[in-house]
Amino acid sequence: MELKTPVFSLSEQELLNMEQRFKEKLEIGAARRQELFGVFDEPLTAEERFALQFLYAYMPLNDMADYSGELFLSHVRQALATRRESEWGSRIPDSVFLHFVLPYRVNNENIEDYRGVIYSELGPRVQGLTMEEAILEANYWCHEKATYIGSDLRTLSPLGLIRSARGRCGEESTLCVSALRSIGIPARQCYTPRWAHCDDNHAWVEAWADGQWHYIGACEPEARLDQGWFSGPARRAMLVHSRVPAQYAGPEDITYADKWHTEINLLDNYAPARTITVSVRDSGGAAVSGATVQFLLYNYAELFPLAQLVTDAQGEVSFKTGYGELMVRAVYEEQWGQCKITVPEAERLEIVLSQTGQPQAAEDFIMVPPPEIPDPELAPLTEEALERHAARVAEGTAIRAAYEASFMNETEAEELARGLKLPEDRVWAVLEKARGNSHDIAAFLKEQSPKHGEWALKLLEVLNDKDLIDTAREVLVDHLEGALPLLGEQEDEIFSRYILRPRVYFEMFTPYRKAIQSAFTAEEAAEFRRDPSRLVEFFNQEWEIRDDLTHLRGKAAPGGTFALKKGDSVSIDLCFVAVCRSLGIPARLHPSELYPQFKDESGWQAAEFEGHPRTIASSKQETRETGTLRLVSESESGTEASYNENFTLARLENGIYKTLIYPHAKKDFAEPLEVEAGEYRLTTGIRLKEGTVYGRLAYFEVQPGKEITVPITFHQPEQAIPVLGQVDPAAVFTAGNEGAGTIRLGERAADKGAVVAFLDPSREPSKHLLRESAELAEAFDAAGAPLLLVTGGADKAALAELQAAHPGLPSIAGFVLDPADESLQAFAKAVPLGGSGYPYLYVLDRECRIRYQESGYKPGSGKEALGILTGIQSN
Repeated sequence: MELKTPVFSLSEQELLNMEQRFKEKLEIGAARRQELFGVFDEPLTAEERFALQFLYAYMPLNDMADYSGELFLSHVRQALATRRESEWGSRIPDSVFLHFVLPYRVNNENIEDYRGVIYSELGPRVQGLTMEEAILEANYWCHEKATYIGSDLRTLSPLGLIRSARGRCGEESTLCVSALRSIGIPARQCYTPRWAHCDDNHAWVEAWADGQWHYIGACEPEARLDQGWFSGPARRAMLVHSRVPAQYAGPEDITYADKWHTEINLLDNYAPARTITVSVRDSGGAAVSGATVQFLLYNYAELFPLAQLVTDAQGEVSFKTGYGELMVRAVYEEQWGQCKITVPEAERLEIVLSQTGQPQAAEDFIMVPPPEIPDPELAPLTEEALERHAARVAEGTAIRAAYEASFMNETEAEELARGLKLPEDRVWAVLEKARGNSHDIAAFLKEQSPKHGEWALKLLEVLNDKDLIDTAREVLVDHLEGALPLLGEQEDEIFSRYILRPRVYFEMFTPYRKAIQSAFTAEEAAEFRRDPSRLVEFFNQEWEIRDDLTHLRGKAAPGGTFALKKGDSVSIDLCFVAVCRSLGIPARLHPSELYPQFKDESGWQAAEFEGHPRTIASSKQETRETGTLRLVSESESGTEASYNENFTLARLENGIYKTLIYPHAKKDFAEPLEVEAGEYRLTTGIRLKEGTVYGRLAYFEVQPGKEITVPITFHQPEQAIPVLGQVDPAAVFTAGNEGAGTIRLGERAADKGAVVAFLDPSREPSKHLLRESAELAEAFDAAGAPLLLVTGGADKAALAELQAAHPGLPSIAGFVLDPADESLQAFAKAVPLGGSGYPYLYVLDRECRIRYQESGYKPGSGKEALGILTGIQSN
């Protein structure tokens, strides 16, 4: 399988790297040699052989575990065919093609044979277009297929997202990149891992047209390239990056690179940036090579590592970032140093490793994001172009709505449930979440419920919501039929949660039970059930941990890891839990620490694997000793504590703080938490309207077998609530879903003030605000002031659909109309709108004075507005 003559123009070093990596993969994939490498025995052209070897050379370990060579060969052949047939294929340089058209993977999605499916629809629509026009057309097509909704961390595949018709930005951009690559246009997914000015992140797309990269908002088409609602926030970013599956030597800045992938830094395309060089020294002044340096940004109440780099022989690392502030922490063999930097004022920084353990006293800090930068002046689009764009967007929305109308409805679900003698509400709850997969899920129930009764429904109920969208019937059958013979040895609740449930975390969801069960004799399985620690020993003998082969840790399907007998440390954990469940041993990941556990007669026990980073870190301990942490929220601070919103906990491990996983918005601290003994940091923060954070770091230690009480306190900024402007109390809105007539603003605000939000419900920023308003429904209702949700020219039928699409809004919320934007203009006269776009959010006091204004994309603005509202009500 050696490559005789290169048919793609790469440098000699790139060819050498590729050949070396490919030879390594032949050895790594030996356990699945025929499934992976058998395709090389087929008749292949020189181009096909080269492209296939290129993919294998840089393929992450989880793809070697989970997929077949036939799938990769199909991607290669379709990519090469599209390059030959497209009008722009010959203009794309070989390196750009190999790195940004050929790759089959975008994010951490399941890999499918999607290119032909997408090309059959989209290919004819871009015939005769320029590359720039084709990029715009592809995004209109994506808009027809999907729109935004928040969801969990697992990424739906392109075809899975099409089936769902809605997904988060990481999924929308995965679809859009896949669509562009399917028509032969180079494309890459761009991420800001965390914003500096608000608690969130975002993903979008860059596409290559005749030598120039352009950006677009995935599934959110604009009338021209390099425009989107996120343009303003991107100008305040501290990092925008994209991952390339190769040892990439392109023109972009590189943040991180190893043998298998490269992380390129694209920040220069969006925001002012500066390269910071950090020099790490020991207490004697000598350079420290091999030290870990973290560039930490406050977001979601933790100090999040935007980048984690290792110092070179001179003890230095360099990182390009935006014009805000960061914490920089350097660690080597448990010695550390840390300081805050203001990027516009620093180019070089020296950190001395002079500390061990952690500080004793709390530390307050202020972290300022990059400043807002005004929109650049662009030539105005013609009225004709704007009208044409609006028509295309409306057409796409209608196409998607027609598809969604084909999903099973509540009446059909109730009929199915009655026929199968299943609870109607539970069947509908499952089928509603399944969306475009609802008919296949219904077929599974029809087929399996007569044989297994309610257990078929119970299997569906223990899945994550997203699993119902993209799980095939045969996968469900494998897990149901593989689990039910084990029923009876455990209580139903334990059986359902820790044996029947196929998913362990956010890994790929595939059939694995029968394959795993067939690998053991009945006697071996019974022995493992009697003593699950024997299964830990078996894993230590048979499986190899390879954390050096992938950046996609924990994404391999358990069945693939089981067959390959190799995996990253997280995938090994997940595989162990899946094997336990397949053999009838209750197993899980620890709820907050995420290490694997099995249940025996004495309770939950940790599974420790030789060579695992977690095992090495805790090697000084013979057992996992625990203590008890009792958190006390100090209400007199005026800030309600909420996990991952304004506070987090992190444990110190080898000089690095690891944030603990707890349920979002956890507010009930009546019960103490069982945590591992060790040193901890409590991070709290209050974010101001313009994005500045007032933070506090408090340190404590949990002793084995003892309880410690830790107060949650905040670094409180001194803030007044200014009067920003005055709106005429006589201003009126047209009643929407509240009835006929008009609504006078002054009358609504006279009692307790009002919150007014002008929306563009088709765009992601407005959807963020609506979702946040629903999450805060109880608090908004307690405040008692009306929440007026204002839209433009929609009719009342459209408003009814809009409200149905956003269930759970506060009872005091109501949609109203402002057809000619007259009311919005009245607000604009009081306080200029600014250039951030919809939504425009205001808090009014009883006199209709504006006490708060925010616009554009700003997660958390709903809670900010609620805080201002309650503040002025108490005055």
